[in-house]
Amino acid sequence: MPVFSYKGLGPKGKDISGIKDADTAKSLRTMLRREGIFLTEFKEAKAGMAAEEEEASKGLSRDVQVFGTGISKRQVAMFTRQLSVLLRSGIPLAESLATLTEQHGVGRRSTADRLQRVLADLRRQVNEGTALADALANHPRVFHELYINMVRSGEAAGNLEEVLDRLADFMERDLDLSSKVIGTLLYPLIMMAVSVGILVILMTVVVPKITAIFADMERALPWNTQLLISVSHYTGTYWYAFLGFIVIFILVFMAWKRSPSGRPRWDKFKIVVPLFGVVLRYLAVSRFCRTLGTMFQAGVPLLQALEISKHVLDNHALMKVIDEAQVGIREGESIASQLKKSVYFEPMVIHMVAVGERTGQLPEMLVSVATTYEKQVESRLSKLTTILEPIMILSLGGTVGFVIFSIIVPILQMNEVVQ
Repeated sequence: MPVFSYKGLGPKGKDISGIKDADTAKSLRTMLRREGIFLTEFKEAKAGMAAEEEEASKGLSRDVQVFGTGISKRQVAMFTRQLSVLLRSGIPLAESLATLTEQHGVGRRSTADRLQRVLADLRRQVNEGTALADALANHPRVFHELYINMVRSGEAAGNLEEVLDRLADFMERDLDLSSKVIGTLLYPLIMMAVSVGILVILMTVVVPKITAIFADMERALPWNTQLLISVSHYTGTYWYAFLGFIVIFILVFMAWKRSPSGRPRWDKFKIVVPLFGVVLRYLAVSRFCRTLGTMFQAGVPLLQALEISKHVLDNHALMKVIDEAQVGIREGESIASQLKKSVYFEPMVIHMVAVGERTGQLPEMLVSVATTYEKQVESRLSKLTTILEPIMILSLGGTVGFVIFSIIVPILQMNEVVQ
């Protein structure tokens, strides 16, 4: 059955676009009229959208693969949950994908429309006899390797709906944790930006106007006032040089951080730096344990699960530990004995992994470790915010106090001369 891409007007004159199966253009118009949609434009996918659909059939859709997806992880998690619910209800896979494609086709063209195109391509491939995992693999920017391998394991074991359920849980937990981390650190970052803005205004606008009255003083100014005037003068006069230096420093630092020699050093520094290092390490370990545990539960083989899970660490120092562990595991060693060789995995993690290996409950133990570490991340972030807030307030207050003191003392000296 041909697939048509259409645009139309809804009952209230709202622009509507989507993709729909229909035998002919006349059938498409009739179907849409029954839904209260006035058809204004349509194209058959095989002809009118050839450039887009042919690339999609090769996994190279322009919207999805070349210029970025524009599809959020939250949308993928929602699609995964909805697909799991439909499959649990006994609806066949192809029909479930068709239902979700229609659902995402209601509304204006947006990121939902991009997801709809991906779902339409998945439905087409499944209808042609392609396995869902292979269809997902044609959209690697939308569906991660972990996602594809878990779906493949679910299809092989015949429990695809359960695997999709676990995937949705995993993605939602990861998104919630990321949101908490960003939300917790947002307030200190805003305070820092405001503090810098206030200092820049003081030094470039306020201080020069006030200190101009000291030019006629015959008495020597205090050292702190001279320092304030000098800093204000150079900041206001050579601001472009300071700005250029900051930009160059950031560009050089970013290039060094991405270099083969700089990336490992920076990654190691991140997880040992005071205050922030522990939080970043706990966050990486919790994601690794949850990913590995979820993949074990889906039936993914150990070495393959380790190879995929190590990438969620996003840290060369920690990834090196997993690489070395894989070598030992291939030689028959246990996971716990290999992790024990590293200083980055705490004794609690190693002990729980060892217990899981002995009792045959390793997936459950890994998920339990991940949950524990996620709570530790939240707790430490809360403490970190509590520590940073007064430090930043005191720093800003001290700087402003220094500026005020440096201005008031000479003014008081001028009053004494006048009297």
